[in-house]
Amino acid sequence: MQQTHDFFPMGKRFRSFLPVVIDVETGGFNHQTDALLQVAAVFLRMDEKGLLSRDRTVAHHINPFPDANMEPESLKINGIDPFHPLRLAVDEKEALQSVFKVVRQEIKANECTRAILVGHNAAFDLNFLNAAVERTSIKRNPFHLFSTFDTVSLAGMAYGQTVLSRAVEAAGLGWDSSEAHSAIYDAEKTADLFCDIVNHWQMLKGM
Repeated sequence: MQQTHDFFPMGKRFRSFLPVVIDVETGGFNHQTDALLQVAAVFLRMDEKGLLSRDRTVAHHINPFPDANMEPESLKINGIDPFHPLRLAVDEKEALQSVFKVVRQEIKANECTRAILVGHNAAFDLNFLNAAVERTSIKRNPFHLFSTFDTVSLAGMAYGQTVLSRAVEAAGLGWDSSEAHSAIYDAEKTADLFCDIVNHWQMLKGM
């Protein structure tokens, strides 16, 4: 990755961890049995004042793994037709390897040692990610296996709200319900929320 003059590595900001915002859409709540159907990863940038902003997003539609369970209620909520011919979905291994390749590039560029998952109810996303890694026998998972930054806790502290839409609205970031439950939209809004909270804290420290 080519760095520009205004690129400021995050290696010392989060104890050598690189925060990467992840959202997954699934066929249910059980990470062992239910399909992983979408994944989105949002990468962040830090400026000279230590303030974060959303940079780019990498995302994939994913084919259900063989014999994956898919609950009708979950598919109704996220609006995904797993077998729609225009989904342009790829298999789990291809999707994860694509995301992990960019994560590793960002780790190196930011002078970090490992990525840490940022998510809203982060354990849910991490469990599905780890289960897919195990299913596909991927050897190099760049994410910490159990540590996360959870915007549920951060938003509860900062705004008194734990539901993503309400927390985003409380932060004045705007929320479009018609776009919700898409991995890209939810990940990008989670990223904006995370940056907003971290930046407020950073500015308070500088006062």
